[in-house]
Amino acid sequence: MKKKAINPWTWQEERGYVQAIEVKQADGILYCSGQAAVDATGQSSTQDMKSQLLKAIDNLELVIQEAGYECKNIVRLNVFTTDAEEFFTCFDLFKNWITRHGIRQASTLLEVKSLFETLKIELEATVVK
Repeated sequence: MKKKAINPWTWQEERGYVQAIEVKQADGILYCSGQAAVDATGQSSTQDMKSQLLKAIDNLELVIQEAGYECKNIVRLNVFTTDAEEFFTCFDLFKNWITRHGIRQASTLLEVKSLFETLKIELEATVVK
């Protein structure tokens, strides 16, 4: 598989994403449903944004691993949140996770009216192999 980032500018690098990713010769594509702070029994978290973000990341990593893919090959990562301002209070955790895995992804951040039950954040990814 070959990946190429397309960035006509450099400003987005500080924000932890790229403008576009071109993928050629992929052996597989994994489309992940939105992962949120839901435990193994299906219970939605009532915790704060930071705690929910960390659990959503853990859940996304687990789905990706179980499918035999790697986080470094996430090419699209959409973030849905009920409060963008609160999300940015823990954005450093999100960016550190991206950096730690060497993820170079196209992204969209969307503030939505609500998510399921008490959830505050959901991560939706596309991963290639």
